[in-house]
Amino acid sequence: MADVPKSSSSPNAPLKKAKITSDPVSQDKGSKTQEPSAPVFTRKLRKAAVGAGCDIRLRVSVSGHPKPVLTWYHNDELLPPSEAQESGGLWIRDCRTTDAGLYTCLATNELGEASCSAVLGWRGERADPQILRSRQQGLLLAVFVSLRICCI
Repeated sequence: MADVPKSSSSPNAPLKKAKITSDPVSQDKGSKTQEPSAPVFTRKLRKAAVGAGCDIRLRVSVSGHPKPVLTWYHNDELLPPSEAQESGGLWIRDCRTTDAGLYTCLATNELGEASCSAVLGWRGERADPQILRSRQQGLLLAVFVSLRICCI
């Protein structure tokens, strides 16, 4: 006995065949090409505050084609590339008072650049100034630990 495909509908109904089309528009629907575009932040940095020993992720989302390269700055100083930097943001682990400040993310590709900035404030346990002794110069420095908010 020959193998005959079974159908759940009428036994006299013909088997369905795939449609074949020569319409080039129908064939290209799945292969969209992305237009080149300069970077644009679809999610910008937001101000935040952090306490001692905490971890925080500064999150961004950027569109653009070719894919933009992200560069991070802390208080206008370039942060060296590390595995803490990823396409969606920057991880800051085991925070200290020196981690507070202005963070800037610069997105670049061959068509342009875009940047966004936000302040990471410090949530200290006390509002009194901390007294730190500089080992190198032997000077007493008063460092105020507070949340700094600015409009960008």
